[in-house]
This record gives sequence, structure tokens and C-alpha cells, in this order.
Amino acid sequence: MIQLLLGIVAHAVALLLYPGLATMAAFGAVVELARMRLSRRVWEWPELPRRRPTPVVATVALCAVVAAVQTSAPFNPIAGDERSVVLAAVALTFTAWAELALTVEFVAEPGLLLIVQVCWLLAVLGPAVQPESLRPQVLGNLVVPGLLPVKIACAFLYLLCLPALLRLWPFTPPADKRVRQRLDAGRVLTWFPYCGLFTTMFITPSIDDAAGLLRFLRWRGSAIARGLYTRVIAPFAGLVLLIVVITSTLLR
Repeated sequence: MIQLLLGIVAHAVALLLYPGLATMAAFGAVVELARMRLSRRVWEWPELPRRRPTPVVATVALCAVVAAVQTSAPFNPIAGDERSVVLAAVALTFTAWAELALTVEFVAEPGLLLIVQVCWLLAVLGPAVQPESLRPQVLGNLVVPGLLPVKIACAFLYLLCLPALLRLWPFTPPADKRVRQRLDAGRVLTWFPYCGLFTTMFITPSIDDAAGLLRFLRWRGSAIARGLYTRVIAPFAGLVLLIVVITSTLLR
């Protein structure tokens, strides 16, 4: 009974405080404010999101929390054998689908965004094919030389997809181009799980100390031109798939 209660408390802390809702909101707000400050010559504080969350924001928050607790964040109260890269991928995938379904008129080029979503899923699930493990921290700690090309290719593909999945560029909706910008609550909530999952899968896991926590929270991203998405990302995804198949065949 005591173990059951401790498990419930641990999961509640993970979902609501760390690495859950509170951490996602704080981390995402800092990164989003920094991004907006660097992208505008004349700086003024953006408008805050609405106090009452919309159905889109509520859906994104729920899915992002599920994804965040799957990462190998230091001091994560969820046991490592209870985390799954598939669960994180499905949860983050659903955030984009929710935004497309509920606010499609505000999403620029939804068809191309869905193509990027499929490519991102390949980048996430590709490294898990040969090791046959769904635990994110295992994939991040895997140093088999034969799997190195797959990890490098999937990591690069992940970074190519990241700006589009965060709806930065070239998918910025026309509705966001107002004189005084507003903090995008959906983007704020997804910065941590997207960046945390990348750190978990492609970088050696950090140990549970203050330095490890700072290393894990270090922001990682990229800025890609529109032409790169339309002409490069889909062929590169095909190349990644070919590398995954060849590597799996050679290592059997």
C-alpha cells in the first residue's frame, strides 16, 4: 500500500512539477522570449496568452506532459523502465494533429507540415529498430559503432524537422504576424519535450546532479530555410530509412 501511494505521488510530481507542466511552462517561456527578442529589432514585451486555455492549448499541454515524463531528465521521478520512446513520439505527434484539426485556418501549409511530421517520426523511431528497445535513455546511451551512422542521420533529420514542428519558419501562420506579438502557449509547452527528447535519444544521458540538469536543459535547435523543407527533407528521410534498413540487415 505504501509503495502504491509513493508511486502515485511520484507520478503526480512528474506530471505537474518536474519534468511536467511547471517545468515545461518555465523552460518554454524563457526560450520563447529569447527567440522573440533575437528575431525583432524593436523589442517590446509580448502579450500574455489568454488566462482561460483553449481546447487546443489544453490538448497540447496534456500530450506534452506525457512526452516530457518519458525523457531522461536528471532527477526524473519516473523509473527508467517505465519510459517509452513510442509513447513520447505518439504524444508529440498528436499535438500537431490537434492544432491542425482545431485551428487549420491558422496553420500555414498543413500538408507540408504533415510530411515533416512523418519524417520526424522516422528520426525518432529509426534508432530503435536494431537495438529493439523502446526506452529513450537506452538509445541515448548506445555507443555501438555500427549504429553510429543511423544515429547521426536521425539526429540531423530530427533537427531539420524541429523548426517546422514548433511552427517557427517556414510555417509561421499569417495570424501570428501582428504588430504586438503574443506568446504562443502551444509552442511554449512543446519546447521542453521536443528538445528534451532529442537530448535523451542522441546524447549520452546526464547524471543526476546540478551540472547534468543544466546540460540537459541546454537549448538545441536550428534555423532552416523554406527551400530546404520543400526540396531536401523528404529525400533525406528516404536516405535515413535506407540507412536504417541496411544497418539492421548487416548487424543481424
